[in-house]
Amino acid sequence: MLPGLHMFAFAVGQAYLWHEPGSLTLVDTGTAGSGAAVAAAVRELGHDPGDIGRIVLTHFHEDHAGGAAELAELTGATVMAHRLDAPVVRGEAPGPPPDFTGAPGWERELFDGLPALPPAPPCRVDRELEDGDVVDFGGGARVVAAPGHTDGSIALHLPAHGVLFTGDTVANVGGDTMLGVFNLDRSRALESFRRLAALETETACFGHGDPITGGAGAALRRAAEAARAAEAAEAAEAAETANRARTGHRPDGPDGGTTPARVSAPGGPPCAGRP
Repeated sequence: MLPGLHMFAFAVGQAYLWHEPGSLTLVDTGTAGSGAAVAAAVRELGHDPGDIGRIVLTHFHEDHAGGAAELAELTGATVMAHRLDAPVVRGEAPGPPPDFTGAPGWERELFDGLPALPPAPPCRVDRELEDGDVVDFGGGARVVAAPGHTDGSIALHLPAHGVLFTGDTVANVGGDTMLGVFNLDRSRALESFRRLAALETETACFGHGDPITGGAGAALRRAAEAARAAEAAEAAEAAETANRARTGHRPDGPDGGTTPARVSAPGGPPCAGRP
C-alpha cells in the first residue's frame, strides 16, 4: 500500500503493520490463534516480531483483539486500547452484543448466520487511550474516538502520511464503502463515520475490505453522505408509516369514511446488497 505499511488478512478481518526505522507498530491482531501467522508474516517482511513495540486495538471484538494476548506475550509490546473498551480486553467486563435498532433487516440475518468466533483471551492493556491522544508512530498517530460500533471504538489518523485506520466504523466490501455492521449504537456509528470522513485522508485502512490507496477522503465523504441520505429517507418513511397508522382512513369506506385504512407494517424485505 505504502512503503512501511502492510496488511495481514485473516479468514475474518485483518491487521496492519507500520514499519519505520527501529520500530514496528501493529494495529489490531486478528482472532485468537493468529499470533503465529502474524509472527511468520513479520519475519517474511524481514523483521523480527520482537521489534513490535506497540499493539493498538481499534476495539474489543474477537476478530480485532483475539490475538492480542498471544502477541503481547510473544513480543513484549505495549498494548493500547480506548479507556471504554479496555475492561473488556482485559477480561474484566463482558462485551455487549450488537443492537440492531435502525439497521436493515439483512444485517441481523447476516449476524445470525455467521459462526461464532473464538473468544478473545484476556490481555493486558498498558495504556488506555482517549480522543486526541497521540501515539508515537507514523509521525504522530492521532487517536480519533469513533463510538458506535463499540463504546470505545477508535480510529488512528496519521496526518503526516494521509493514512487513516478506521477500525470497524467503516467497511469497504466489494468496492462498496459503507458504515460497518454489527454496531452497538447505529446512530453514534453514523456520526463517527461522518467525523472520520471529514479528515484529510489519502489512504484508508479498514477492518474489513480492501484499503483505498488514493483519494480515500473523497470516497469516505461520498459514502458518509450516501449513508446520511439513506438514514434520512428511512426515518421519513418510518414517520410517514406511523402517521398513516394513526390517522389513515378510507375516504370512500362503507361507513362514510371511518373505516381504518389498511397500512403496511414498517420495514420491508431485506436489502439485497449484503456486505
